[in-house]
Amino acid sequence: MNARMEKAANVVAVGLGVVMFAFGFLKLFNPFHAWYESQIANSGLPSASFALGIVGELSIGVAFLASVVARRQLRERRYVILALASLGLIVMMAVATYVHLHPDVPAAVLPLGIKPPFIPLTVLALAAGELVLAARLRAA
Repeated sequence: MNARMEKAANVVAVGLGVVMFAFGFLKLFNPFHAWYESQIANSGLPSASFALGIVGELSIGVAFLASVVARRQLRERRYVILALASLGLIVMMAVATYVHLHPDVPAAVLPLGIKPPFIPLTVLALAAGELVLAARLRAA
């Protein structure tokens, strides 16, 4: 059972790591940069949220990927890194859900132009699942 949970945790970590790093990296370039700037400005979030969001996405992506690539060297610390990355991602996706639902944020500046928060809620659910896996694996 642990081997299957370990494999599932690795698959989810790689998926979340790639997605989050890609989202953070793309926000450094237009049109994604301008869209993200508009999301922050129109949602009423503080201007510091712009840089924090990009740095957060990049670092969470790296943390997920490092937890898989360096899993032997990290040993038990791996599960702490997975848990912290998952918690950080849950917070980020809660904010992203708020931005999607904010009436002043137009769909045109959101990922795929989709106003309902399908993407952030899906990523949030995956992060919550990864948090549970990390906790179970650490306890085992």
